[in-house]
Amino acid sequence: MEKTEKQKMLAGELYLGFDAELVAERNFALRLLRMYNSTTEEQQEQRSQILQELFGQVGQNVTIMPPFHCDYGKNIYAGDGLYMNYGCVILDCNTVHIGDNVLCAPYVQIYTAYHPTDPETRLSGRELAAPIKIGNNVWIGGGAIICPGVTIGDNTTIGAGSVVVKDIPANVVAVGNPCRVIREL
Repeated sequence: MEKTEKQKMLAGELYLGFDAELVAERNFALRLLRMYNSTTEEQQEQRSQILQELFGQVGQNVTIMPPFHCDYGKNIYAGDGLYMNYGCVILDCNTVHIGDNVLCAPYVQIYTAYHPTDPETRLSGRELAAPIKIGNNVWIGGGAIICPGVTIGDNTTIGAGSVVVKDIPANVVAVGNPCRVIREL
C-alpha cells in the first residue's frame, strides 16, 4: 500500500505539501490560530482550550503570547511550563517535542520544514521535514532559529540570534551562526 503524503511528511520523505489532506489540516490550524491570536489577556481559559485543540499535546501552565503561528499544530507536543513570547513560529511539518519549563524569547523560529537542495527535485514541488526535540529547562534567546532535525539537550541555553543547525548537548550555553557550545554548565 502506498503511503499518503502526510505519512511521507512525518517519515521524513519527499512529499507534496499541497495534497488535499494536508491543505485541509493547515486550514483547520489557521482557523484556530486566527481565534487564538485575536484573544485578549482576559481570555486565558479560551487560549488554553484552543491550544488543547490545536496541539498534539499540551502540558500544564503553558503560555504562548500572541501572535503565534504554526503549520498544523497537531505535530507539536509541549510539556509543562512552556513559555513562548511574542511572534514565535513553529513549522511543524514533522514532530516538535518541547520539554518541561522551556522558555522562548520573542521571535523564536522552530522549523521542521525544508526544501531539497537539488533544483530539479525542488521544482517538482516536493518538500521535506525532520523532527525537532527540545529538552527540559531550555532557554532559547530572541530571534533564534532551530533548524530541521535538531535536538537540544536538557538545561541548555541558546543565545539570542543563534542559528541551530546541529544537535546541542545538555547543560551548555551555545551561541552564534552556526550555533556552537561556548561553555559547559
